[in-house]
Amino acid sequence: MWWFQQGLCFLPSALVVWSAASFIFSYITAVVLRHIDPLVPYISDTGTIPPERCLFGIMLNISTFLGIATVYVRYKQVYALNPRESKITRLNKAGFTLGVISCFGLCVIANFQKYPLVYMHVIGACITFGIGAIYILVQTILSYTMQQKIFWIRVTVLLWCGTSIASMFISSVILYSGLYGTNLVQKLHWDPHESGYIVHIISTISEWSLAFSFLSFFLTYIRDFQKISLRADVSLSDHNFCNTPSNFVADERTLLI
Repeated sequence: MWWFQQGLCFLPSALVVWSAASFIFSYITAVVLRHIDPLVPYISDTGTIPPERCLFGIMLNISTFLGIATVYVRYKQVYALNPRESKITRLNKAGFTLGVISCFGLCVIANFQKYPLVYMHVIGACITFGIGAIYILVQTILSYTMQQKIFWIRVTVLLWCGTSIASMFISSVILYSGLYGTNLVQKLHWDPHESGYIVHIISTISEWSLAFSFLSFFLTYIRDFQKISLRADVSLSDHNFCNTPSNFVADERTLLI
């Protein structure tokens, strides 16, 4: 039980470190193989061409699992602290649902790369970042009602996230409006002197900023998860395992957080 509890404490750190490593490793691989420009590519561009496509997909799938686990533990923690507060319970359930959906979007990104299934990839990105931003908002509201000390930190991350989304959305709409040519979605190499390059850089910087705002938010869970303690209550009324008394089922308890 002790080692499992310690694992829960490091779960947000594992999620952040692993996700950041998936971006960085695929980026380094793509740059070394000259598949992308080294100056601020889209995150998705770093996992478009084999072999980094396989690396990017596998590592993001693991990030999906770590993300769902983190969202679930957070849900159980809030529920354990406020089991009868109807408002907090509703927000907590909504946050859990939004968090799982956002993680599902990350799974779509991992398994449907930008090329050739660009539309599925974009849908996955919208689910991950769009629903994920709402998840951050819900958790920030919960922090206001429960944890005043961490509330302002999460508000700052939420503003960072919202600014990155707005910047990325506006620059992407301008870039892909047709003013700078067609088929720009599949373009991996840019000339600094061609039209649309500045808008492209703004869009890519905004995407990286958005991704790291998400990772920064999960870092705020570290201190909360350190306060989690686990216990398991088991009651045996008979030494004979062949005969299970009826009250044993009633006394059995699942993991409590």
